[in-house]
Amino acid sequence: MLKNLAIMASTLAVAGAAFAVDMGNVAQKFELKDGSTVYVFKDGKMAMEDRLGRTVGMKAGHVMETKDGQKIIMVGNELARLEMIKAEKRGN
Repeated sequence: MLKNLAIMASTLAVAGAAFAVDMGNVAQKFELKDGSTVYVFKDGKMAMEDRLGRTVGMKAGHVMETKDGQKIIMVGNELARLEMIKAEKRGN
């Protein structure tokens, strides 16, 4: 049983490391008029945090406006990706 547990733990560690590497693929970052920030990942999906730095959900298709007046349409809702990036920055 202990051997099975060790195998499962090492498998999860390898899978978790591969997942975490994928989380850092931020291609662009946009500041919005309301103080929020939108992160665009290399695969085109997006995540958003409010002006206080909290990860917030946004429905796909929602139109947002950047500080410089550009319009951005939300694609995806990658909350977990953004949370992983923030956890890595914090050292968790």
